[in-house]
Amino acid sequence: MARSPSSPAFWRSPVRGPWFTSVLGVVLLAGITVLFVTGLVSYAAYNPGLSRVNDMTPDKGILGFYLFSWPTDPAWLYRLTQGVHVTLGITLIPVLLAKLWSVVPKLFALPPARSLAHALERVSLLLLVGGALFEFTTGVLNVQLDYIFPGSFYPLHFYGAWVFFAAFVVHTVLKMPAAVRNLRRLRAKEEGRAKEEERAKEEGRAKEEERAKEEEGDLVSPDPAEPTVSRRGALGFVGGASLLLFATTAGRSFDGVLRDTALLAPHGGADPGAGPGGFQINKTAAYAGITAQETSDDAWRLVVVGRTGTVRLSRADLLAMPLHSSALPIACVEGWSTSNQWWRGVQLRRLASMVGYENPSDVLVESLQRHGAFRRAALRANQVADPRSLLALDVNGEPLTADHGYPARVIVPAAPGVLNTKWVARMTFGEL
Repeated sequence: MARSPSSPAFWRSPVRGPWFTSVLGVVLLAGITVLFVTGLVSYAAYNPGLSRVNDMTPDKGILGFYLFSWPTDPAWLYRLTQGVHVTLGITLIPVLLAKLWSVVPKLFALPPARSLAHALERVSLLLLVGGALFEFTTGVLNVQLDYIFPGSFYPLHFYGAWVFFAAFVVHTVLKMPAAVRNLRRLRAKEEGRAKEEERAKEEGRAKEEERAKEEEGDLVSPDPAEPTVSRRGALGFVGGASLLLFATTAGRSFDGVLRDTALLAPHGGADPGAGPGGFQINKTAAYAGITAQETSDDAWRLVVVGRTGTVRLSRADLLAMPLHSSALPIACVEGWSTSNQWWRGVQLRRLASMVGYENPSDVLVESLQRHGAFRRAALRANQVADPRSLLALDVNGEPLTADHGYPARVIVPAAPGVLNTKWVARMTFGEL
């Protein structure tokens, strides 16, 4: 007689059980909390208060809060937080899949709801599974630069994160007592602790067994198949898969030999080659629609707009101004980053002073690029004020290459890569 998925006997793996699920749950509890916090940090780094430019999430309401203007110190801050976010997210994929596999019988269990608490658990589980698959899938596609999902990654990932985390919190609150009891029961059994045994006796063995059976619910098969791997072996397999993903992803946050170990991550939109410009490139001049004619020294002019009017500057004019150098990395939302490069150019605060802002203000930066997102980007006054924030003309002792933003690009400490606008055409200072 055929069994339906709603029957506990349909699921015969002997690996499934409350202990296996609880261990995976504890790992995900810690890991996903870090992912959510670093995700909010990444959101703050885009300066969502500049919503007309940097954050175009529709109807975000109270979910679009941020508590501070993104700092410029330390310069490697975004490199660290986003590197952790992306690398940890990829590393947790085997743990997530194993966790979903371990609880799949609960998705088919009947009746749909035995109590209000059970109904809340089932709803949270559905949202949790759907949200997790959506967030991890869109995140991996974004890291791989495969934008096959409908709409913009930014708002999709933003709303998906809130739906997922809300379900995650509800599910955690409902299941944490059972997870803790399962882990304690395992510890007592393995270590033979008299204290735990005494507690079990005081509560009554019958009551403890009844509660354990209720917690196991649909996870433990009444007709398990012959085991091919132990639960510890299954956890070892999951851990090994996570370690493999970590080892083949983490190198994307570094340069040199370590970057070559990131076998599962793209290394950029083009081969950067060697020499002063031999570091990560995601968006090439060809991809952005930039032509050599419009960036030539004869044709290109930087337009600077502010309180006192408009100034037009050639590259020669900029090179004739006092130039400053800054050693700064570039870090992208996809998780890759470069080590410090030596940039040389005109301080943003000096450009602000040329159009009437002795106390630096916000600035809207517009690029020549025709394709791709962030053709315009806004920076906060504190970013403009930092003496290391430059309109860069050279990098590592040589003029910028076309793919690195020639004739001029913005470079700001700790800012996400997309805010370090390349092929700058216009800068408008003033409150945004």
